[in-house]
Amino acid sequence: MFVSILYIWLLAFSGFLCDAQTGVSINTTFQVGVILDFDSLVGRIGMTSLSLAISDFYATNPNYTTRLVLHFRDSKGQVIDAAANALSLLKDVEVDAIIGPQKSSQASFVIGLGDRANVPIICFSATSPSLHPRSRYFVQTGLSDAAQVGAIAAIVGYFNWLQVVLIYEDSDYGNGIISYLANAFQDVNARVSYRSVIPLSATDDFLLQELYKMKTNQTRVFVVHVSSSLASKLFVKAKEAGMMGEGYAWIVTSGLMDLFYSLDSHVVDSMQGVLGVRPLIPRSRKLDSLAIRWKRKFLADNPNALQAELSLYGLWAYDTLWALAMAVERVAVRLPVNSLQINSSALNTTNLFTTEVSQTGPKILEALSRVTFQGFGGKFHLVEGQLGPSDFQILNVVGKGEREVGIWRTSEGILRGRNLNGTSSSNKTVLGVIFPGYSTVAPRGWEVPVSGKKLRVGVPVGSGFKEFVEVKKDPKTNASIVTGCYIDIFEAALKALPYAVSYVYVPFQKSDGSGAGSYDELTRQIYLRNFDAVVGDVTITAKRSQYVDFTLPFTAGGVTIIVKHDDLDDEWIFLKPLSTKLWLTSIALFILTGAALWILEHKFNHAYRGHPAQHAGMIFYFPFMSLVFAHSEKIVSNLARLVVVVWMFVVLILTSTFTASLSAKLTVRRLSQGNYEQELIRGKYNVGCRNGSFICTFLEELGFNKSRIKPCEPAELCEKALSKGSKNDGIEALFSVRPYSNLFLSKYGDDYMRVGQNFPTDGFAFAFPKGSPLVADVSRKIIELMENGKISKIEKMWEMQGPIYDDSDLPKNTQMKLKNFTVLFAITGGLTTVCLAIFVTIHLYKNRDFVQRIWNSNNTVWSKVVAVCKHFDERDPKSFRDGGGGNVSPNLRPTSTVVPVSSDDNIDGVLQSAPAVAT
Repeated sequence: MFVSILYIWLLAFSGFLCDAQTGVSINTTFQVGVILDFDSLVGRIGMTSLSLAISDFYATNPNYTTRLVLHFRDSKGQVIDAAANALSLLKDVEVDAIIGPQKSSQASFVIGLGDRANVPIICFSATSPSLHPRSRYFVQTGLSDAAQVGAIAAIVGYFNWLQVVLIYEDSDYGNGIISYLANAFQDVNARVSYRSVIPLSATDDFLLQELYKMKTNQTRVFVVHVSSSLASKLFVKAKEAGMMGEGYAWIVTSGLMDLFYSLDSHVVDSMQGVLGVRPLIPRSRKLDSLAIRWKRKFLADNPNALQAELSLYGLWAYDTLWALAMAVERVAVRLPVNSLQINSSALNTTNLFTTEVSQTGPKILEALSRVTFQGFGGKFHLVEGQLGPSDFQILNVVGKGEREVGIWRTSEGILRGRNLNGTSSSNKTVLGVIFPGYSTVAPRGWEVPVSGKKLRVGVPVGSGFKEFVEVKKDPKTNASIVTGCYIDIFEAALKALPYAVSYVYVPFQKSDGSGAGSYDELTRQIYLRNFDAVVGDVTITAKRSQYVDFTLPFTAGGVTIIVKHDDLDDEWIFLKPLSTKLWLTSIALFILTGAALWILEHKFNHAYRGHPAQHAGMIFYFPFMSLVFAHSEKIVSNLARLVVVVWMFVVLILTSTFTASLSAKLTVRRLSQGNYEQELIRGKYNVGCRNGSFICTFLEELGFNKSRIKPCEPAELCEKALSKGSKNDGIEALFSVRPYSNLFLSKYGDDYMRVGQNFPTDGFAFAFPKGSPLVADVSRKIIELMENGKISKIEKMWEMQGPIYDDSDLPKNTQMKLKNFTVLFAITGGLTTVCLAIFVTIHLYKNRDFVQRIWNSNNTVWSKVVAVCKHFDERDPKSFRDGGGGNVSPNLRPTSTVVPVSSDDNIDGVLQSAPAVAT
């Protein structure tokens, strides 16, 4: 307590202190520790920049009343030494801030010490994003490595590279950026196909071995994030391995590009064509002047240095010192450390790491967060303890140095470059990049593996139809011969590629020549690295897409149902166009119409006279003969003629409908209603599918019992099982993908038909490993082959395009029902009934006296009805006077005798005494 009071008392009189050169009173001096690796290039750059910055700052601001006192410490490139120096600065010097340490691995430990002592740890060279945020007292005044991943990903996306290989050193510096890079590549639809982790102590043999391993893979785009010392060995060995030639692309990160000038000439020669990124530094005369003075001082401080250049690390160090000096000027008063206050986090530690807590550190940290100015390294502005974002240069190593080929901005992407006045150009034409091998053509980004192995293409064995894929053995060489429509399509797509792809077909079979597994197992062989591709009648499914990538389908998909045509062997097929109710109603209407015509014509028409058997024959004969309009009997009654006219219209409609329905059934085949699969499930029928197909699982999901699902192949066995039927241990229906059913029906379509709904699925496609660049290239060629008709020609060559009807364009049911003729039958029935009612009414009215006498007689009711019917059955004498059933001559009059009938006479006497009608 006494020490603190004494310290404050001394500060009250510190105003009397005076700068000897400027004469300005210096009220406060702040102690700042600096931890760098004195023997490293970055360390030497940092010391020169800090020394130059502190002199420039106070020369520019002579009236400031605060001064920074720098205490340099050498970490010797070791984490322990850096931590020991930091602890010494905190305990012995009681520094108010620490600039450094230099490396990310060192900073990881020092950050913890600063957090305990409440002392800001300000790093301009430890740029790993994994360091932030670990402590509120850690400040990154060098741009984080994560800031450049957008620029690197933009380059990959610009050249449409789909895969990259990451090469990084095994350190905090190397590991910190990797997750950020992987996420950035996803944004441009690129994936990391391989990650090569290089130890810091990697030997030349290790590097060569790793490079040859990467060379055998497909990817030819490499993103390198290593230190300059490791990069010097890596690129020399890459050139030795033949990986710095045409077809390769290399991208290096900012840390290496910033120190590119320091690399040996033979390393630069091995890096020709390499692309890199570096934060964009604003050009100015002040910067040029600083660079000249900095270089002079650096060579003076390091007389053994052969060359010197003010790098980005030097600019960040220079700006860091200026920002810290501005911050302490705002703090103004330096408070003593509180010896009685010990950070609680250190209570459980040894005395070695116990430090007193600074009261000035938090104030410096707060003031530093508010410092903003235009520095030489760009705008200095801290965002949550990190330097704000920056634009990036895109550099290309050509000759003895690098040249700018573009600029990347977060909001605009890649721009062509900067104009002479320093502003960026909006020209977004192709970047003028010279790639390895001095090629001006952008590499594809991948090649077929050069390990001596051809592309291993797996093909199914026993695929059902030989037209799809067929595997045969050469009897002389015992080699596999693979043919088929889909093989030809695959080869046509590969031939259309702008590059050559060597391949060999590998049948997926057992030692006995049979299939080695299902189609799911076949495609899984790609994931297991046994195949590089799979070609054949392979359907795209969600399950298979989990471990392979498919090209665009080259044929339509969908699961269809094939059944045996149920009408071909039916001897009663001629009855099926009309429903049973319609047949019965039509027959009843035929009989009723015949009876109505007899009633209306028998009194006037000779054709309707005769023996009672003739009467019955005429009742059935005339309506049925009207079906073919073959009747020759004349109709003399107007009421009968009206009935016949309407009846002829009904017959015309009925016969036309019957003919059309029967024709449809015999030529197009009647299709079943939807939900046909539910009928099969309810009926517990056996169903079939191709062996090894995904349809087996699909049928189980629909609800079929596994015991009812019978896999079958080849096509001949499927046809045989269908012909037997489910009752004879065959199958009732065959479920297959649409291309298979089309080919099946083109061969057996006379006996089978496609029924029910079409279950949507994707079509056939070629399978490749996940992320394979061949997927996109082959898909594009498939589209071209479809548009130019090449695929159609190949299918015709293999006779795969039979005369198949499209189910969606065919009627689902051609049978006519009674309800379809309700109105028509009602009209003819009602009109016939009306005509009969009119005829009977007129007859009874004309013979009302006779009917009255019969009805008033004393005979039984039945006798009266019989008497009336016999009287009704008599011929009309006017109609039969001419001896026929035609018109009667008006000059001919029938003679009759009227016999009076008393009420006591019986009906038989009346009938017997009735006068005979002249014939």
